[in-house]
Amino acid sequence: MLYSISHRTTYAYDATVSLSMHRLHLRPRELPRQELVEFSLEIDPAPTAEVPEMDYYGNPAGFLAIEGAHRGLTVIARGKIRLKAPAWPDANATPQWETVRECCAVDVLTQDSQAGEFLFDSPHVVRSQAFTEYAAPSFPQGAPILASVLDLTSRIYRNFKFDRRATNIATPIAEVLKNRRGVCQDFAHLAICCLRSLGLPARYVSGYIETIPPPGGVRLVGADASHAWFSFWCPGSGWIDADPTNNVLVADRHITVAWGRDFSDVSPVQGVVVGGGSHSLRVGIDVAPIEETTPLPG
Repeated sequence: MLYSISHRTTYAYDATVSLSMHRLHLRPRELPRQELVEFSLEIDPAPTAEVPEMDYYGNPAGFLAIEGAHRGLTVIARGKIRLKAPAWPDANATPQWETVRECCAVDVLTQDSQAGEFLFDSPHVVRSQAFTEYAAPSFPQGAPILASVLDLTSRIYRNFKFDRRATNIATPIAEVLKNRRGVCQDFAHLAICCLRSLGLPARYVSGYIETIPPPGGVRLVGADASHAWFSFWCPGSGWIDADPTNNVLVADRHITVAWGRDFSDVSPVQGVVVGGGSHSLRVGIDVAPIEETTPLPG
């Protein structure tokens, strides 16, 4: 499936900014299941400096600086991405979750122990006994790890209500667990915290998902939002992506942009400004399928 994406970020400042510097995570990754066919950035005002980078986790990133008086910033990312569904393993044929925990905790360098860097606390994910207890019913002794993660994903989907007004980026994950409400970012952080609290590596994934209108409804341009899910480590299969907001394993509707310990590593646009006072932020995202009538290069 081929998709077009458009991601517009607009900052409006209450006072003049003399200098702003920003880090971008907007360019989708190249993956075995994901081909980046086209990508472009439009930035207004034009940056004084613009430097493409690769971050610690291998995500395409960018740095830009804008010098001179300005009262706003608009960044528009556009692209075309071709996706194919990954071949995930049989859930009941995956290793026992306790075995995974042991493999990822060894003190010699292996693929499994390397994944262990995602075992620890991060700014938005702080392990605690409460998350161990919430996860426990999904992880009985000797259960296959994928079967257990699927059960946890399903429980989060059933037990938590999607509510855009319930949280913001500063809401502690413990509060999300207590109130049972939040958005995709919260549910990804929740699942990651549950897994790490059990000693299992998990990472945060940011990207997009195509939204489908209800029967008889019209798809609204710009109505799609950025999305978040999580990945967990499965020896023999690598990282497996699961989406608790939709209770699915990632297939051919999820576009991966970046991954890291949590949201703080992969914010689409973040930065600092000199001046400006307070500001307002507007984000508009559109993800649309494209019918491929003529094969594209590659």
